[in-house]
Amino acid sequence: ERALQLLELGGSVEQDYIQIAQCFEATRRRCCRLEQDGRRAREQLARVEAERAALEVKLKHARNQVEVEMKKRHRAEAELEKQERKLQLVFECLMREPWSSRLLSGEQCSVLSALAGRHLGVALAPSRRSSAVDESCQSLLSHSDISYDRTEDDV
Repeated sequence: ERALQLLELGGSVEQDYIQIAQCFEATRRRCCRLEQDGRRAREQLARVEAERAALEVKLKHARNQVEVEMKKRHRAEAELEKQERKLQLVFECLMREPWSSRLLSGEQCSVLSALAGRHLGVALAPSRRSSAVDESCQSLLSHSDISYDRTEDDV
């Protein structure tokens, strides 16, 4: 009887060992799958980081280009204002001097007055900006408004 009991126990122990081996095999497959997933995730992370670095370089170049263009624009506007002031002074000089009325005909004086009224008066308005460029998006392009927080890199 004792031998039969051992044989019966032996059968169930063998089944238990088979089940344990099957569980180990399933766990091994799952580990292999997770390892492959991890490898793919690391590769994707490397690609995304490379793309981010390339985009950062492009952003830096774009910021520099915006800054250069803004400086050029401000210089051009300052030069325009300077030339308009000179033109205004010449106009005022022509209109005030008594000898200018002898040199200029009435028609020339009226043309100068009309030009001065249309262009110089409007052009010399304070804080005037070129109408060819819409500055409503300036804050979107301003490099000071765009910041990159390097603390994210530590994570």
